[in-house]
Amino acid sequence: MIQPIQTPSAATPLTLLSVVIPARDEADCIASTVEHLHLELRLHNVPHEIIVIDDGSTDDTWRVLTELQRTDPSLRPMQNPGPHGFGRAVIYGLDHSAGDAIVIMMADESDDCRDVVRYWDLLNQGHDCVFGSRFMTGGGVIDYPRLKLCINRLANSFIKLIFRLKLNDTTNAFKAYRRTVIDGCRPLISPHFNLTVELPLKAIVRGYTWKVIPITWRNRRTGAPKLKIKEMGSRYLFICLYVWLEKYFSRGDYQKPATVPADGRALGSLREAPASESAPGTGAAHEMAGPKSADDLR
Repeated sequence: MIQPIQTPSAATPLTLLSVVIPARDEADCIASTVEHLHLELRLHNVPHEIIVIDDGSTDDTWRVLTELQRTDPSLRPMQNPGPHGFGRAVIYGLDHSAGDAIVIMMADESDDCRDVVRYWDLLNQGHDCVFGSRFMTGGGVIDYPRLKLCINRLANSFIKLIFRLKLNDTTNAFKAYRRTVIDGCRPLISPHFNLTVELPLKAIVRGYTWKVIPITWRNRRTGAPKLKIKEMGSRYLFICLYVWLEKYFSRGDYQKPATVPADGRALGSLREAPASESAPGTGAAHEMAGPKSADDLR
């Protein structure tokens, strides 16, 4: 399959990274997640804010966050007043974030803080989006339950097939976007974990540039997964079909606006991907543009 690729556009320098973390009943791990993230970003001089959205927790999540805020000025805890749901919490955080770069991250320490720094660096190179893949050379998973792995691979294979993509980890929530991408993908309509699919697929279909890098993931060590596949399967399917219809029938009505520099030539023109870039399993990061429980899929 030939995959169109866009080169990064002339980048506007980024000034602030907002890390958006939805949390529901994560009192046992949220402090560790925030502390490790803040330390990693501070060591690499990344200007940042950490937005943790308490999405109706019934445990001590909010108490832990408010106590942690006293020692971490970058932390901005907030409560989603409802209705609740993973997607609604993320959207609430996006709406109240100040950064021109966004990373969506899980509260359970399954994502590697070092990858957040890599995302920031790549966004600053001009990419509109950076997607992590656990299933390319250099990536990996630790303690991934076998049933969840099978469901994940089937779901991502389905998405690859109907959208004709090389991206093989669309359902993973851990991704990075420029603010312009988030705004260009609105309205965001997924109230639950299906937002993890809506955002990247819309960004791809609407023509934003994107790059894939290998990342690592480890299964949560505390707490319980929040999403059940019996509840989410049809919701994922709905969002996939919704964006698929946009891709093939909207006649480009929602495409990213063209950027025209001083010399009059449009940036981000498509070029055919050399085999070494588009072939899966080569270990090279894929740079493309186109056209959980939720934990079961991410």
